[in-house]
Amino acid sequence: KVLPACLLLALVLLAPALSAQHERGLIFNLDVGELCLQSAQCKSGCCHRVNGLSLARCAPKAAEFQKCSPKNIYGVYYKCPCERGLTCDADKTIVGSITNSDFGVCKDTQGFYRQ
Repeated sequence: KVLPACLLLALVLLAPALSAQHERGLIFNLDVGELCLQSAQCKSGCCHRVNGLSLARCAPKAAEFQKCSPKNIYGVYYKCPCERGLTCDADKTIVGSITNSDFGVCKDTQGFYRQ
């Protein structure tokens, strides 16, 4: 009986924030440096943490030649995914996917930024 009451309370508290997704709020459209739980909350699209014990904060996506992580299902990264138009050149492994340690380097594979 306690769990449904907690869920109801969470929904009641989150409903106003979810309805105002396009405005800067406590849950979505967070700026770089603000605390986050998922990359979907950040304007930049990257919720980053330094290590497993640190709090995650919104961070800018990785630029060309910077270290990166391929996009994952967790939504929190130790290295942010690449900016639009760049590809994270990383060796993807099953263990690395689970431990979120498949790091690579952002590369312009289509010559987009060379023009």
